[in-house]
Amino acid sequence: MSDELDNPGAPLLERKLATIVSADVAEFSRLMGEDEEQTMRTFRGHREVFESLVAMHRGRIFNTAGDAILAEFGSAVEAVRCATDIQAALRTRNDQLPASRQVRFRIGINLGDVMVQGQDLLGDGVNVAARLQTAAEPGGICIAGSVYDQIRNKLSLSFQSLGERNFKNIQQPVRTFSITEADGPGALPSPKPRGTRSISVKWIALGLLLLAGGYWAYFVNERGKAEHARAIAAAAHPEVKQLEATRLSGEKTGTEQPQQTVNAAQPVASKTGLAAQAGAARPAGQPEAKIAEAPRRATPRGPTQQNAGAAATSTMSAGPRDGVYSGQICYGQTSKLPARCYHAEGTISGTKITGQWPMGGDMGITMFLIGYAAPSGNVKIEMHSEKADGSRVATIDLTGTVHDGLLSARGSFLNERSAILDWHKNSGASH
Repeated sequence: MSDELDNPGAPLLERKLATIVSADVAEFSRLMGEDEEQTMRTFRGHREVFESLVAMHRGRIFNTAGDAILAEFGSAVEAVRCATDIQAALRTRNDQLPASRQVRFRIGINLGDVMVQGQDLLGDGVNVAARLQTAAEPGGICIAGSVYDQIRNKLSLSFQSLGERNFKNIQQPVRTFSITEADGPGALPSPKPRGTRSISVKWIALGLLLLAGGYWAYFVNERGKAEHARAIAAAAHPEVKQLEATRLSGEKTGTEQPQQTVNAAQPVASKTGLAAQAGAARPAGQPEAKIAEAPRRATPRGPTQQNAGAAATSTMSAGPRDGVYSGQICYGQTSKLPARCYHAEGTISGTKITGQWPMGGDMGITMFLIGYAAPSGNVKIEMHSEKADGSRVATIDLTGTVHDGLLSARGSFLNERSAILDWHKNSGASH
């Protein structure tokens, strides 16, 4: 205001209300570091699609920088329609590329007051859109509460509230929503909601302590039941006793012993028969499931054996997604570690996703996978590796989808190293 009084002839800044769409490419530095020319070819093709859809929805691109694109719309509805169309079109293009080479945009949308400077727009309205984009998952869309209020009864979309979020250099918390499903792209990747900040750290720590104590008590109790069941089964049948001796020998040496009684090549019927023989000798009152399960727990199983067992148990209630999925797992490059891909597999049975495989080498490290597949097709997966003594080496959290025989998930290690999983359903894996 003082500048205007000091210089009465200076033109007033023009301001207006606009919907701003901010987009950039996830992991662009990694993609460029691995293959600059291919990344730029893919990015240019994606950008042409981006620009044509912005024009189709009566918007305009007012600024670009590297892999970042800023667009302006006069309507919040048109801005969101454009963003969902962009993600649908780019997903189709990315499906033609290997998972580690896909160029995926994160998009943030905000409705706010902006300042006009020539063809450029400035101010908090633009800055909030750029911050919302950082909260979106690769291939996903986050919108401000101001946009949500305008579109919630006008478009066929599903949303997830992420609460009020504090963003860097933004003074006020921003009501944030993630679009989880749209007509064009279907399910969209969405970040996990953060816990409310009104809960004190003290109560969180107390809750975690109680949870850990309860889990330990449960673990000790279940372990005692399992040992009791194994002892009964071993006494009932000499083959079960041999299995138990093999398992204990493997625990002492930290290595997996050769499979002498039950292995991947042996028919499944022989395992069932062995469990039935052990169950036939159980004492009165002993649950049958515990005894029948003892031989299965007695010997560590590789990924092929585990998945075969999971597929067999889900035969009676197998759904269209049930079966064995296999393919590549790729870890991103860091300053200390190179990019790495390897083959693995897991099993979907109902809403459960499971997998287990040795990591190779002589360190006795095994990777475990457990996840949840929602009826909508969204999946959440946790992978962690363990040494022979049970200590965890690394943990990876992933989110993604399972559709039409394709299980895809993206995530990162605790040290922010990226992880990508793309598996196809094995033919004949489900019944």
